[in-house]
Amino acid sequence: MRDLRALPKAHLHIHLEATMRPATVAEFSGEPARTSFEYSGFTEFVTAYYGLTTVIDSPARLARVIDEAVEDAAADGVVAIELATTPTWYTPVFGSLDEAIEALCGFAADAAAKHGVWTGIVVAIDRTAGPDAALELASAAARFAGRGVIGLGLHAEERGFPARDFQKAFATARDAGLLAVPHAGELVGPESVREAVTLLGADRVQHGVRSVEDPALVAELAAAGTVLDVCPTSNLLLGVVPSLAAHPLPALLAAGVRCSINADDPTLFGVGVLHEYEVARHDLGLHDVALADCARTSVAASAAPAAVKETAQAAIDGWLQEAG
Repeated sequence: MRDLRALPKAHLHIHLEATMRPATVAEFSGEPARTSFEYSGFTEFVTAYYGLTTVIDSPARLARVIDEAVEDAAADGVVAIELATTPTWYTPVFGSLDEAIEALCGFAADAAAKHGVWTGIVVAIDRTAGPDAALELASAAARFAGRGVIGLGLHAEERGFPARDFQKAFATARDAGLLAVPHAGELVGPESVREAVTLLGADRVQHGVRSVEDPALVAELAAAGTVLDVCPTSNLLLGVVPSLAAHPLPALLAAGVRCSINADDPTLFGVGVLHEYEVARHDLGLHDVALADCARTSVAASAAPAAVKETAQAAIDGWLQEAG
């Protein structure tokens, strides 16, 4: 079979703090690396995630985490990566929100140049912090449009925090030319995806797999070309799907929905993006043409420059031309 590591791909659904290597987490925290990736529910998972944010407590540590994330992406055949984070976590480290974002963008640019992987920053809103905090983050993200920030995200607890509450924040981001990449359709059903698309103007939906429960919505997503940034192992470990065999990615692709393949939180799920392509091949039954289509979608839907996209798309053509 064709080598999936050699397939050029963009990694579009990846949370910065949960890219940390096990050895790095152990070094920073002074505790053994995680060996279990099972969670009793989303609350336990989020608690584990917030724990990761507390150990990145200096500029040097943040720079290292970003550098290692981009280096690992390069090893998986990634040509473009969009690292999502909530910069307010680093305000105590850098003194202000703008200084934190400036540092994130600077470290990302350094890692991109070092490892040859285009790198952008997604400023991600924590839903549970409320609309006012969201608007503050969106306004800060807008100030860094064209300077390293490429999109506005929306993550954390989906239940009880609907997309409609964050319309002003996403309007601010869109006015600045940023991509709208909110989470939806993970813990809440198709109605969450519909709100993300219609009210937030989502260019891509992070997860979005529960769209499959509404055939009319699936048809609308396919017609509009809206991309779903899908993470199979994450969906399995957080109980969104009962098994990999039941994952809706093949059905969504068959219905014409554009999808990318992603790892979400490697530190907490024990997988990287290359592994997720292997899962899509071996557990979800996607053939190489479908995998190449997902890679094409990931590159095309990214915020990477045109030259990066053109080179990657040509290389995907070459990958398919190889003997399988």
